[in-house]
Amino acid sequence: MIAVVIPCYRVKDSILSVLAEIGPEVSQIYVVDDYCPEKSGAWVQTHCRDPRVIVHHNERNLGVGGATLTGFSLALQGGADIVVKLDGDGQMDPSQISRLVRPIQEQRADYAKGNRFYTPRSLKKMPFLRVIGNSALSFMTKISSGYWRIMDPTNGFVALHTRVLSLLPVEKIEQRYFFESDMLFRLNTIRARVIDVPMPVRYGDEKSSLRIGAILIPFALKHLWRTLKRFGYGYFVRDFNIASVEIVGSILFLTVGTAYGLHYWSYYGSRNQFTPTGTIMVSALLVILGFQLLLSAISFDIMNEPSDPIHPLL
Repeated sequence: MIAVVIPCYRVKDSILSVLAEIGPEVSQIYVVDDYCPEKSGAWVQTHCRDPRVIVHHNERNLGVGGATLTGFSLALQGGADIVVKLDGDGQMDPSQISRLVRPIQEQRADYAKGNRFYTPRSLKKMPFLRVIGNSALSFMTKISSGYWRIMDPTNGFVALHTRVLSLLPVEKIEQRYFFESDMLFRLNTIRARVIDVPMPVRYGDEKSSLRIGAILIPFALKHLWRTLKRFGYGYFVRDFNIASVEIVGSILFLTVGTAYGLHYWSYYGSRNQFTPTGTIMVSALLVILGFQLLLSAISFDIMNEPSDPIHPLL
């Protein structure tokens, strides 16, 4: 059984048309009014006659992630097998739901994401600044999540098997704009298989409240922290392998090489003397070795991306 979750905030003008496009493959539709000032939930209750629609009203604004997680919880309680997150602003095409969930139904993935970057033609429809911003955020997400082959990790059109959802620490997942990236990080901690599904881009007159310049640095710090947590848990707690040795070696060589070079550069500089070539070479060699070990660890991490779905085993 497929359930759709639609977080609603300032989507009164588009929500009814989105609901009308959802096909018969969907059994339940959870509209989560995230304390919307336009009262989108009440608008749906008054004007929508689809018996599949269930409207939930949040008592306070939780953000897109919080509203989505609320809907996920309702879908899980309602007995859904697969839950899909669909935005209410019309940017996501409901007719693509069947394609999005197919990899999960065929047991090829646990989590499927729409990919707006699959063809150059799709990119032409996307505003240039949005392409640049999404590319930067996407690269940071690849590093922090470990899903290096995902081309559009910040895309919110997603589908998830509820068996996998039940394993996630929902209370720890970010509730606002970092939701999609944090979901990928959490999915990697349980080794869930994630797959891209090419999707067309739909942009109308809607305006996003997300400002790339305002969130770039906070997002970068969040990604850095999750990268450290992922490597610590994945390579020193849950497992210990050749990448673990390479990470320790790279930190050791880079730290010692840099400290050694700075110490003698300062020492000889204070005496107005040239640093001996041998001293420079020792420092450079240590740094180069450390950098090579770091590249090797990253290469191992790329190859270590989860490749087998886990929901058939649950």
